[in-house]
Amino acid sequence: METKAFQKIYTKIENITKATVSLRATGVGNDELATVGGHLAQVVKIMGDQVTLQVFEGTEGISTDAEVVFHGVPPTLKVGDGLAGRFFNAYGQPLEGGAPVEGEEREIGGPTVNPFKRRQPSELIATGIAGIDLNNTIVSGQKIPFFADPDQPYNQVMANVALRAQADKIILGGMGMTNDDFLYFKNLFENAGVLDRIVCFVNTTENPPVERLLVPDMALTAAEYFAADKGEKVLVLLTDMTLYADALAIVSNRMDQIPSKDSMPGSLYSDLAKIYEKAVQLPSGGSITIIAVTTLSGGDITHAVPDNTGYITEGQLFLRNDTDTGKVIVDPFRSLSRLKQLVIGKKTREDHPQVMNAAVRLYSDAAGAKTKLENGFDLSDYDERALAFAKEYSDKLLSIDVNIDIEEMLDTAWALFAKHFKKSEVTIKSELVAKYWPEA
Repeated sequence: METKAFQKIYTKIENITKATVSLRATGVGNDELATVGGHLAQVVKIMGDQVTLQVFEGTEGISTDAEVVFHGVPPTLKVGDGLAGRFFNAYGQPLEGGAPVEGEEREIGGPTVNPFKRRQPSELIATGIAGIDLNNTIVSGQKIPFFADPDQPYNQVMANVALRAQADKIILGGMGMTNDDFLYFKNLFENAGVLDRIVCFVNTTENPPVERLLVPDMALTAAEYFAADKGEKVLVLLTDMTLYADALAIVSNRMDQIPSKDSMPGSLYSDLAKIYEKAVQLPSGGSITIIAVTTLSGGDITHAVPDNTGYITEGQLFLRNDTDTGKVIVDPFRSLSRLKQLVIGKKTREDHPQVMNAAVRLYSDAAGAKTKLENGFDLSDYDERALAFAKEYSDKLLSIDVNIDIEEMLDTAWALFAKHFKKSEVTIKSELVAKYWPEA
């Protein structure tokens, strides 16, 4: 950014850490951008005339007499229809070297939508993944995370959701992505011919970790343009929010703030909430739905990041390896969409709630049978049938590689019921059994 004639230049830095610099300055605003010795920085703390800036690339090579130039503006993104089909870095600059986007410049990280302007979510967001659509249906305007171990293929799941989801725009915010993952997303979107509805903001492992802090705000500013200005149904995919939180910790620790639980900053809850609370169903028909990945350290659900996330979001989706099929499934026991009741049986077929409940109950019976088997007890005929059902249910419906619509999911479930159980054993309303039970 060019230095303007009226911009004040400071050359006396009082304190330098690995990520921040501090100096005395006046007339500076929170979140304002600055250049420190030629490196882009942002104001993160103001106490009187004492100003602290985080330097995105780190402070290596910056001396106490380096020039500090305040830009007078916070980070912004140019929004317009030209965002679609493009890949950007954390600053909203095109990654593929194309022309900058033409449009209105908007400040990122603005306030969430006024509660009076929000509508109760009532539209289904179908992903084509049965473990989600059948058991944990997602609703437009919802915020829900995937909880996954770091070795799970969560980015592939996110990419599949992007390809299959019935949304007008998909906005991907990638934080701490490997180059392989970035190229995987890029090639998949290009080859599938869906770039016209996808916008990507990416920070890779080669970029400074602190840059990750800009990515969710960039993605959500683009989402607000398409949802509020264009009335479109927008799905925002954020991966990985644990790496976002790690970047928050880097900055706060280097500012000598006392860390809270698990070395995370005390502001973690509000930092996460300001992102997730951007999910909204608008009166215009536009909506922002957020699906995010939170990786777990050693499966620890009590860590500060998933723990705080669980208080903010409306459920969670759990990925786990299924030993019976060797596939990755959406765990029916630990996954929950708190808003699914708003659409199942209303926007989907009448039998959806009963089929969902019956399938999970029978799967639970199989888990009980497996425990009996492991402890050396004899299995009943029902136990044997429940185990056979569970294996097929995992393979044909819970596995993340299943891509079918909800009607087919329901028909598949009925076929599995009929194959392994008597009508009386599934405990579904008799009128629904009469209507949907497959003929032998």
